[in-house]
Amino acid sequence: MAGSGAPLQRVGMFGGAFDPPHTAHRALALAALEQLRLDALHVMPTGQAWHKARTLSPAHHRIAMCERAFGDLPRARIDRRETERLGPSYTADTLAELRAEYPQATLYLVLGADQLLAFKSWVRWEEVLSLATLAVANRPTDIGAQALRGDAPLIDLSRVDLPFVPLRMPLQHISATALRAKLAADPAEGPPLDLLVPDAVASYISQHHLYQTAS
Repeated sequence: MAGSGAPLQRVGMFGGAFDPPHTAHRALALAALEQLRLDALHVMPTGQAWHKARTLSPAHHRIAMCERAFGDLPRARIDRRETERLGPSYTADTLAELRAEYPQATLYLVLGADQLLAFKSWVRWEEVLSLATLAVANRPTDIGAQALRGDAPLIDLSRVDLPFVPLRMPLQHISATALRAKLAADPAEGPPLDLLVPDAVASYISQHHLYQTAS
């Protein structure tokens, strides 16, 4: 750990729509902080997502939910820069900014296995690799609307021809897609919401009546 006032040596970026942030997101943040020995983890809600067909929930809601999901984790920082950026959000741009802010640090990009499989479709993915070490946690193959059933096997990463550091964390059959589908269709069906998202996030979703229609 860097001492007070000393340059940070190990900095992570954990990006995503976080629509909503759920318990698997929090577990991944904890795994990254502990296993990578990070001095700081920038939790980065996506701004204008170039790769998503659907419209994301308004940024202020996603930021507020991230504050409730990750705000108590030591060394986690909710970073709003992508939501404040005009135009599409590209990870390469954000990592370049972090590199300028932390010129002496090792940068890590924290990902789920599904993102790793799609990595070479990212804009300027080679630049991303030159800026940061990929840190990857495995997850089930089914991360769609049926993910909460919990019967999907792990993603096979054995043939991935990209360098990455594996992160160990308990397997969680949960996805934001499944959560939105559950809340839009029948919130009472399946596991209770407070088992799928942190309590404060569940309260925020209920208070603001989010995800009332399918998305």
